[in-house]
Amino acid sequence: MKKLLKRARVRTLASVIAMAFAVQAWAIDPFNVRDIRIEGLQRVEPGTVFASLPFRVGDQYNDEKGSAAIRALFGLGLFTDARLEVQGDVLVVIVEERPTISQVSFVGAREFERDVLTRALRDIGLAEGRPFDRALADRAEQELRRQYLGRSLYGAEIVTTIAPLERNRVNVTFTISEGEPAHIRDIRIVGNQAFTEGTLRGLFDLDTGGFMSWYTKSDRYSRVKLNADLEALRSYYLQRGFLEFRIDSTQVAISPDKRDIGITVNITEGQRFVVTSVRLEGNYLGKDDEFKSLVTIRPGEAYNADRVAETTKAIADNFGNFGYAFAQVEVRPDIDRENSRVALVIASEPSRRAYVRRVNISGNDRTRDEVVRREFRQLEASWYDGERIRRSRDRVDRLGYFRDVNVETAEVPGAPDQVDVNVRITEKPTGSLQLSAGFSSADKLSFGFTIRQENAFGSGNYLSLDLNTSKYNKVISVTTVDPYFTQDGVSRSFDVYYRRSRPYNEQGGDYSLATMGGGVRFGVPFSEVDRVFFGLSAERTRIEPGTNIPAAYLAYADRFGYASTALPFTLGWTRDDRDSSLVPTSGRLQRLAGEAGVFGDARYLRGSYQFQQYIPLSKQYTLAFNGELGWGKGMGDRPFPVFKNYYAGGLGSVRGFQQGTLGPRDVTGASIGGPKKVILNSEFITPFPGAGNDRTLRLFAFVDAGNAFTEQQGYEFGEIRASVGAGLSWISPVGPLRLVYANPIRKMAGDRIQKLQFQIGTSF
Repeated sequence: MKKLLKRARVRTLASVIAMAFAVQAWAIDPFNVRDIRIEGLQRVEPGTVFASLPFRVGDQYNDEKGSAAIRALFGLGLFTDARLEVQGDVLVVIVEERPTISQVSFVGAREFERDVLTRALRDIGLAEGRPFDRALADRAEQELRRQYLGRSLYGAEIVTTIAPLERNRVNVTFTISEGEPAHIRDIRIVGNQAFTEGTLRGLFDLDTGGFMSWYTKSDRYSRVKLNADLEALRSYYLQRGFLEFRIDSTQVAISPDKRDIGITVNITEGQRFVVTSVRLEGNYLGKDDEFKSLVTIRPGEAYNADRVAETTKAIADNFGNFGYAFAQVEVRPDIDRENSRVALVIASEPSRRAYVRRVNISGNDRTRDEVVRREFRQLEASWYDGERIRRSRDRVDRLGYFRDVNVETAEVPGAPDQVDVNVRITEKPTGSLQLSAGFSSADKLSFGFTIRQENAFGSGNYLSLDLNTSKYNKVISVTTVDPYFTQDGVSRSFDVYYRRSRPYNEQGGDYSLATMGGGVRFGVPFSEVDRVFFGLSAERTRIEPGTNIPAAYLAYADRFGYASTALPFTLGWTRDDRDSSLVPTSGRLQRLAGEAGVFGDARYLRGSYQFQQYIPLSKQYTLAFNGELGWGKGMGDRPFPVFKNYYAGGLGSVRGFQQGTLGPRDVTGASIGGPKKVILNSEFITPFPGAGNDRTLRLFAFVDAGNAFTEQQGYEFGEIRASVGAGLSWISPVGPLRLVYANPIRKMAGDRIQKLQFQIGTSF
């Protein structure tokens, strides 16, 4: 095939040269074209050829137009040969098509998924259905080598095989010998004096390997990762006063067998400077005091580049709040090297005020445009507002549909007072399968799963199916939420559910509580982070008698019947300003919910409050707190319904105890819960050893406390159970996984212990 392609290139070149000589030696007298015929086409449409010709039927043909036609035909990139023949007043266009790629395959590729390599080759023009030429295959080989170099596979060898097929088609096969990856064997930092080499190497994500390197691949060299590590090194020095720190050079050496890599970084630390003063210069719109309050640089402290950048950004953002999108803020250092001091001058020029022409959204291949636009608080054709744009970006990110959300402001050419806001998003799968399981000697294996689609059909609507097959709790429910039932952002949700539960009883039994119902709920936004919910449900609960039924159930059934209907009205409030719903590191979540059964057989009041706080201790460490309080009371002459009780213990509650087994018990020993509950959780979250700063794989230590109480009891401290333990969290392909080992430190006789638990899809 290579010989055929070479022969084709020679023939093409000869044809062009022959055409040039023919034009000069046997010039054709101009004539009017009566007809144009095309010969040699197999897959290319005739219209493509006709559209490229500089003449039509009835036009006058001459040698200049003939040369232009040949150039245009070759310029299409579809033909290996093209020539013109004149037969009287008929012009014949004779072409030879390039082979078409029928299939692209990879042999021996284990490091990459086929789709990754196919996409990389498509970007350079080599893909199934496209014309083929050898130069394209050469570029494809180079692109594949580049992909493998990015994975430290320097010994990868690639051989391209072209197999001709009938109807002028070819199969392109890349046979890859990946070889062994090169590993970093040594990282040296030369020139450091203020900090030890070990301290500085600890800033790097790249390392010489550890027991988790199989997962993190941190010992595989990547230029992108090295650049990020060098920036971390530079930032470390600039945060600590080394204003003139610089990286002089970086050498990356690979061994002859392409298996080992050595990295040497040469640095110059310079002096450590202390800030003596900070002064503002320029135009601050007559709001100097307001802008001064944004300065976080403090005289007497070491120069800190992060605080300088933070101050610069805050001042520029504040200008943006007044519509000045092009404000220029510059920090000029006045360095006194003799005394190791620096005075800072912050010079600002607001420039001109601007308004937003358009909000452009890209990257939403699946999600509808309106789903993103309705979260935007910056409107088109209105004055630029930096705070509204930042708020809009956070709202889009909090949807949870996108892996990355970037918002940039671009000037409009020829319109100095206009900007475009460009929103680039990267979508992620929004369907999830969440699993939970636990094991104990009594309950054996309990299993549950939830199928959720948070962005159903790209509409932004939520749809979920929950199923639990536990021995003591069987649940099936369907929930759908339209977050923009009205244009003002009022949400509407429907719930249909069936629950069949039986509290834990050592003696067993076949009694149960069966609840079937449905409801509708609306959510009204009152601010960017606050939402109020209200709704109405209808449900029917039946106490199904059987062996070993708790006496509390029989007593309730004797007074009010085995079946109860209720029309509970719900009212709630939520405030959520966390930085992420999946892996939060800062912010707060609060939920307040109330339920009133004022109609039907069951009459009661029920309320709950949840509080979560995330405190970032550093880039790596986070402290998290969770608190939940539940309260219930019967109305009139009716007690609080036993089937509305709160339960404590297990995952999402007090870990280390079996699910739902804490709290009041019946005289038969069954755990029946209570109308009051208190839960307290605290976690210290840290990176997994050997995983660097990877936030998808973390360790945490926790302390849990809590219990459920009867209506007559208070929230008694003496009844509180507690546990301590450690766990692993991993953002797995099917959702957040948490595996915990808990040891109860405050327990009482009869408590059911379950030390090892795991769950996919929960926070606490």
